Amino acid sequence: MDARFKSRDIERRSLDVDGLKRSFLEWLVYSVGKDARAATRRDWFHTVALAVRDRVVDRWMDTTRSYYQEDAKRVYYLSLEFLIGRLLTNSLSNLGIMDECRQALDRLGLSMDDVVDAEPDAALGNGGLGRLAACFLDSMASQGLPGYGYGIRYEFGLFEQRFENGWQVEYPEQWLQFGNPWEFARPEVLYPVQFYGRVEEFRDSVGERAYRWVDADRVLAMAYDTPVVGFGGETINTLRLWSARATRDFNFGHFNDGAYMKAVEQKILSENLSRVLYPNDATETGKELRLKQEYFFTSASLQDILRRYLQHHSTFDNLPNKAAIQLNDTHPAIGIAELMRLLVDQHALRWDDAWEITRATFAYTNHTLLPEALEAWPVRMIERVLPRHMQIIYEINAKFLNRTKAKADGDNARLSRLSLIDERGERRVRMGNLAFLGSHKVNGVSALHTELMKQTVFADFHEEFPDRINNKTNGITPRRWLKQANPALSELITTRIGEGWVSDLSQIAALREKADDVVFREEFRRAKRKNKKRLAAYIARQTGEEVLVDSIFDVQVKRMHEYKRQLLNVLHTIALYNEMRDNPTVSWVPVTKVFAGKAAPSYHMAKLIIKLINDVAKVVNHDPSVHDNLKIVLLPNYNVTAAEIIIPAADLSEQISTAGMEASGTGNMKLALNGALTIGTLDGANVEIREHVGPDNIFIFGMTAEEVNDLRASGGFNPRDVIASNPSLKRALDMISTGAFSPDDRNRYHPIVQALTDGGDHFLVTADFADYCRAQDAAMELYRDPEEWTRKAILNTANMGWFSSDRTVNEYAQEIWDVHPVHPSHDGEGFR
Repeated sequence: MDARFKSRDIERRSLDVDGLKRSFLEWLVYSVGKDARAATRRDWFHTVALAVRDRVVDRWMDTTRSYYQEDAKRVYYLSLEFLIGRLLTNSLSNLGIMDECRQALDRLGLSMDDVVDAEPDAALGNGGLGRLAACFLDSMASQGLPGYGYGIRYEFGLFEQRFENGWQVEYPEQWLQFGNPWEFARPEVLYPVQFYGRVEEFRDSVGERAYRWVDADRVLAMAYDTPVVGFGGETINTLRLWSARATRDFNFGHFNDGAYMKAVEQKILSENLSRVLYPNDATETGKELRLKQEYFFTSASLQDILRRYLQHHSTFDNLPNKAAIQLNDTHPAIGIAELMRLLVDQHALRWDDAWEITRATFAYTNHTLLPEALEAWPVRMIERVLPRHMQIIYEINAKFLNRTKAKADGDNARLSRLSLIDERGERRVRMGNLAFLGSHKVNGVSALHTELMKQTVFADFHEEFPDRINNKTNGITPRRWLKQANPALSELITTRIGEGWVSDLSQIAALREKADDVVFREEFRRAKRKNKKRLAAYIARQTGEEVLVDSIFDVQVKRMHEYKRQLLNVLHTIALYNEMRDNPTVSWVPVTKVFAGKAAPSYHMAKLIIKLINDVAKVVNHDPSVHDNLKIVLLPNYNVTAAEIIIPAADLSEQISTAGMEASGTGNMKLALNGALTIGTLDGANVEIREHVGPDNIFIFGMTAEEVNDLRASGGFNPRDVIASNPSLKRALDMISTGAFSPDDRNRYHPIVQALTDGGDHFLVTADFADYCRAQDAAMELYRDPEEWTRKAILNTANMGWFSSDRTVNEYAQEIWDVHPVHPSHDGEGFR
C-alpha cells in the first residue's frame, strides 16, 4: 500500500484527541467543502458525523464478514417504525470516545453541545413501537447477536407538531433536508415490488397447476444502510431502510408534448410510498397507501433476506435454521403471504413444504389488544392491490379451517373467530390472525398483556395452539436512557459502583444499599436538580413559560390517546387548581404538570384533548391567585431528543392508562430508571415494575383489568352517578362544559363531556378519578419529605435492572430465535 494511503487509513482509525481533530479538519474541507472560518454548526455536525462514521466502517465490514464466514443464523426485525433519535452522541458513547471528541472540538473553538444540537432527530417513528425497535437494535449489537433492522426511509416522518392557537397543526418533518451523514445509499440494491394487476393460472413443467402475477404496476425499493454501533464498538449491525423509486423517472414523450406534470407523474406516485409514516387513513386512498407501504417494505425485505440466504444455500430446507424473521406488530404481517408467494410462485416449492418453512421462520410480537390497532384490511382492497396474496390468504384459511372443523364439534362461532376473514359487515382480512397462524411463536410484551392475549383476542388460537404464546416483557437500553440521557446521574452511579451496569444493568442493584446513605441521597438530589434546571430552560425556550425548578415535576409524555387518559390528568389538574384558589393560605407543594405527545391527524378526540390542555394552561398559568404553585406545560413535537431532556428531570411518572389496555409501555421504565416515582394503574409493565421496586415505592391507584372487565360486563356503570357523588369532579367538568377555559367557544368541549357522561365513559376516567386524587395527594405529601422521597427514588433506579432490553433480547434469542452471539475479529486499534 502507498505510504500516503496507509497513513491516511491509520489517521481514519485514530481515536485520540489530536487524530480526531485532524480528521475533522480533513473532512470539513474535502467532504463538506467548507473552510473552517465559514463553516456553520450544521457543517460541523456533518463533519464530525462523517469522521465518526469512518471509525465505524471497518468494524462494520468485519462484523458482516464474520456473519458470512460462520454462516450464522440472523435475526431480521421487520418494523414500520425505528425511533432511533440522534445518532452522534449515541455512537460516540457506545464507541467510548465522547470525551476525546469533546476535547477535539474544544481545540477547534467549538462547543460539543452546539454541534450535537445541529443534528435533527431521525423521523422514522412515533411512539413505543419504534423506540422498542431502536432499543432492540442497540441490544442486539451490544450482545453480539447477528441482527438486521428492516423498515422504511420516510422522507417526512410522521409530522412536525406545532400548536397554533392551542390546536395541533401538522407540518412535514424535514429531517433529510440537508442529507443524512450516517447512511450509505445502495443504488445497486434494488428490488421490484408489484401492485394491482391480475393472477394468471398455468401448468408448470411437470403439469402441476401454478400461478403468476401479471399486468401489475411496479415500483423499485432502494436500500439505505445505517450502521448500528454496539456498546464497545465490537459488533456493528445494520439498519436497512427502503426508499421507493419509480421504474421510470421521466417520460420524454409526455414532456415533448407539453404534458409536463404527466412526464413526472409516475415518479411522484411511486415515491409517495416512502414519504410519510402513517398517512391519514380517514380516506380510501389513505387506507390504500398504508396497505401499499406495509407490503412495499415487507416484500423488499423478504427478497433481500432470500437473496442473502441463497448465497450459501441451494434449497430452502434450511431457511428456518438460518433466518429468524420477527414481525413487530401486524404491519409486516402481509409478509407471511408474501414469503409463501416467493417460495411457491418464484421458487416452485410445494405448498405444504413452503408453509412449514414459512411458519418455522416467522415469529410475531403483538403490541395491543385495542381493536382499531389490530389491523383488518377490506378483502376488496387486498383483492385489487395484492390479488395473488388474497388468493394465498384464502388458501391458508381454507386449509386451516378444514383441519380445525374436525375438532370444532359444529361450533361455527369458534370457526368464525379463528378465520382469517371477518365475515361480519364488510369482509376483512384479520392481520393479527394471519400473523398468529403463520408464526411458530407469538409473544406479548408484559406479563399482564400476555395473559390478556390468551383470554381475549387470541383465546381461540391459544386453545388451538397452547404452546405458541409466550411473554417477553419489554425493556430499554441503559446506554441511551441512563448513560447518555442522564450524565449527571450515570456519572454518580459509576463513581459508586463502577461502569459494569452499562452492559449489565442487573449490577445497578448495588445502589440499594446507597438509599440509606445521607451523602449519596444529597448527591442524587443534586443530579436531579441539575436535570430539572435543564428541563426548565428547555420549557422556557419552547413555550416561553417559566417554571419553578423546586416544584414537583409531574410528567406525562406519550402519544395522545383516550386510553392513556391524559384527560384524567387534566381533570385532576383543574381540581387542584380549584383547591389552590379556594385555600390561598395553605402551604401547597408547587406542581409543574408537563405533558408532551402527538395525536394522530385523524384522531379528533385526541386533538381536542390537546386543545383542552393548552386552554387550561392559558387560564391557570396566568392566574395570580395560584402564582408559581401550579404550572401546566404542553411541549410541542415530542421526540427522542425531547425525551432525553424530560425523562431525567421527572419527579413523578404518570402511567395512568385504563387497566388492561396498555400492552407494556417503555416510558414507565425509562422514567423509573432515572429516579422518577410512578403513579399508575396496574396495567402493562406497571405490574412488573411494582414487583421489582416494591409496593411502597410506587403510587398505585384505580381498578384492575379484571375489575374493569367486570364493571363493563355488568352494564351497571353510570358515570353521571359517579360525577354527582364527587363535588370536585363535578366542578371540574362543569367548568369545562360551561366554557370557563374556552370563553370564545363555550361548546368546544361538548364532545369530551358527552363521552364522559352520556357516552358511558368507556375509558373509565370518572370511575378512577377519586382514587387517582388520593394517590396524587399521597405523592404530594411524600414530596414534602425530601429525604424519604429521594430514598424511594434511589430504590426505583436500583431495582430497574431487570428492565434492560439486553435481558429482553436475550430471551428472544434463546426462546424464539435460536440465535447465538458471533464475535467478529478485528485488526488495528480497538474501541473501549
